[in-house]
Amino acid sequence: MKDYQFIIEILKKEVVPALGCTEPVAIALAAAKAREIIQGEPQKIKIRVSSNIFKNAMAVGIPGTDRVGIDIAGALGVFCGDSQRGLEVLAEVEEEKLTEAIKFVDENKVDVQLVPQNGVFIEVIVQTNMGTGRCIIEDNHTNIVLVEKEDQSGKRTWRNRSEIQDANHDYREQLEWLKNKKVAEIVDLVQEIPFEDIAFMLEGKEMNLKVAKAGLEQKVGLGVGYYTQKDHLTMENYAATLTAAACDVRMAGVKLPVMSSAGSGNHGLTAILPIVAVAEKLEKSDEELARALALSHLITIYIKLFTGKLSPICGCAVAAGTGAGAGIALLMGGDIQVIEGTIKNTAANITGMICDGGKIGCALKLYNATISACLSAKLATEGVVVPADNGIIHENIEQTIINMGELSYPGMEKTDQVILQIMLNNKTKGCA
Repeated sequence: MKDYQFIIEILKKEVVPALGCTEPVAIALAAAKAREIIQGEPQKIKIRVSSNIFKNAMAVGIPGTDRVGIDIAGALGVFCGDSQRGLEVLAEVEEEKLTEAIKFVDENKVDVQLVPQNGVFIEVIVQTNMGTGRCIIEDNHTNIVLVEKEDQSGKRTWRNRSEIQDANHDYREQLEWLKNKKVAEIVDLVQEIPFEDIAFMLEGKEMNLKVAKAGLEQKVGLGVGYYTQKDHLTMENYAATLTAAACDVRMAGVKLPVMSSAGSGNHGLTAILPIVAVAEKLEKSDEELARALALSHLITIYIKLFTGKLSPICGCAVAAGTGAGAGIALLMGGDIQVIEGTIKNTAANITGMICDGGKIGCALKLYNATISACLSAKLATEGVVVPADNGIIHENIEQTIINMGELSYPGMEKTDQVILQIMLNNKTKGCA
């Protein structure tokens, strides 16, 4: 198998449609799987999640409802979810079932518990009149590592961790292969892939543009895209407005799917829409756009392998914003020096941006990340690059990315704990 075929396989696994914010959707996925294995009438739902999942699912809109939060996400998964649809588990929510799920939550039949660990961890236990179903998701948002049921006779049936994880072994090896690549090698592989094999990247353009246009047509969520479109739109402002508008729509819970990246819909918006906007302004071909999108996604995924799937820093800005910058640099005709310079500029600019959960305010962060991506690429094409020994920037681009990862963990682990505590305090005081 040629190396670029590994790239294609990674992109096909990491760049997929998602309906709703990925963390509550992953909770719904686990809940749907737990319900499907046991069947029967739901009586109680228990949800246990890591601090990162809790933080990102706490205040974000759930598609098809006017609700936010973990409890309604779990209830919808149980009453309406289809686990076969992956991150589109809530694509078919019937009004009658929605009413049942809301009633279930309002009757306090959903118990949510915080597990003191980082990263992706979701456990959902569904108790019905037929027995108990259990599902655990770990490491990434669709990685089901355990499915178990215990019926009324006490008989237990399960798929154990080793059985399920063996099925994921090859993909973990592919990600490790990518992590060990140099940025220059990734860029070369993107240029090597035949266009017909990478053309599927363009699917994300249409999907995410549709969401962005919905946010431009009317004020949704915070309305960042809606209001900034009234400004004089330079190329970077146009790109930022599109990206923010899509985020406005998604974080408000509007029922429109987006093309995700590295397990996150907002990562997908940032990795795709700035590239689409710049390609439009520069009148680039579909092939040039597809390659730039592929590079954007791959750099996003690559950085996430160092910073973590969920982290104290805003991956939508730091990882996807950096990926977008690399893609823009490629669109602008930049060679490897320009692309690496763009990554360094973006890293120097926004690496410290915190993640304080999924919410409508994320649109502001995506707007700023897009401005940074465009600015970083523009400067790098003029030979302006933050020099080595400036803060976290290293002469070697791979070491710079390693530094970004170390800043996230262990560097900001305490920050993550403080952010979560502040959010919990705000909720207790009625601020959320």
